[in-house]
Amino acid sequence: MRQNRFTEQAQSILGFIEFIGLAVITIATVVAGIIEVNVMIDAGTVTLADLLLMFLYLEILAMVGVYFQSGKLPVRFPIYIAIVALARYLVLDIKNLDHWHMIGVAVAILLLTLAVLAIRYGHLRYSYGDKE
Repeated sequence: MRQNRFTEQAQSILGFIEFIGLAVITIATVVAGIIEVNVMIDAGTVTLADLLLMFLYLEILAMVGVYFQSGKLPVRFPIYIAIVALARYLVLDIKNLDHWHMIGVAVAILLLTLAVLAIRYGHLRYSYGDKE
């Protein structure tokens, strides 16, 4: 009985810490997005790199939103963020990259994409059902 009470209190504390962490991530992402919009306004132009960065911010907010809504974090969301981050890196530094480095980044994007496909296939084909 005492163990159950301790476990409940520990879960409650961890849940609160998790909530605070997600709130900090949300606030930081929104602030970074606002700063990026101000940079675009000051520059008077929007580049592809700016748009990809905004997509990164939106993906982070979507990931936090899904977690708040369902209490679960699909592993695909961080992979999507990694794909967009690598694409942004490739777009920004393409002039400074040698051929092998470009191929490496492109292969990394391809592998992450295949990982998303494998995860989706596995989820649809071998669903957990409602056992949780």
